Amino acid sequence: MRKLLRPLVRILLRHGVSYGQFSDWARQTFVEVARDDFAIQGRKQTVSRISVITGINRKEVKKLLETPEPNDDHQSRHNRAARVIGGWLRSRRFTDADGAPRRLRLDDAENGFAALVKAYSGDMPVRAVLDELERVGIVGKRDDGTLELLKRAYVPQASDADMLHLLGDSVADLADTIDHNLSHPGEDNRLQLSVVYDNLPRETLARLKTMSQREARKLLVEIDRFLASEDRDSSGKQAGEGRYRAGVGVYYFEQPYREDGPDHDESR
Repeated sequence: MRKLLRPLVRILLRHGVSYGQFSDWARQTFVEVARDDFAIQGRKQTVSRISVITGINRKEVKKLLETPEPNDDHQSRHNRAARVIGGWLRSRRFTDADGAPRRLRLDDAENGFAALVKAYSGDMPVRAVLDELERVGIVGKRDDGTLELLKRAYVPQASDADMLHLLGDSVADLADTIDHNLSHPGEDNRLQLSVVYDNLPRETLARLKTMSQREARKLLVEIDRFLASEDRDSSGKQAGEGRYRAGVGVYYFEQPYREDGPDHDESR
């Protein structure tokens, strides 16, 4: 468990999050998970049972259950921005003959940026979407007034709170998949694959990074194409039951090898 927490604590400390704040988040999350995922089938979850499961006293559990959940503005903004970028990359209205994203005029209501935002971002004001994409360096304005797509994905600035939120999504998705596979062994397992070698020279790392980025992008472009054709917001389709969030994540990692492992405490 310490191995799992170390990179998380590193991120929190780097961004000025104290143990007290982390403890508050953890306590709230323990109560929410016990309420949502550990009720006895057919019975309403109780404060007493949550207290027993989590070890948090009943008075504190009751207080935490009455705390309103925060509005997830970060997630909404990320989703809308990602849809706009996806439409710019895929839709024939906004790409050239070679399939590359065209430069768009801001106020063109037919095939310009305004039309793009209307098609892929719901009721968000055009200027608000543009300001956000310019702020994170995804869209640039040319001398002739047209807008150019500079990056193919919504990745906030490293110092931005949005980056922490995006990291939270990625880690949560991976942890959720691991939890699903641990609790459903052999039945409906989700994709969870990795390739790791532990005796590589430093010179290999740059080539591995280049190769993995190239091949992973190819895979994700294909998956993105498929999902865009099925997603109700992107495709306009309305058929099918329920509403689900699904995808595939890819990540690269490297670290100096230590025989004692990352949890080794040299002070012992």
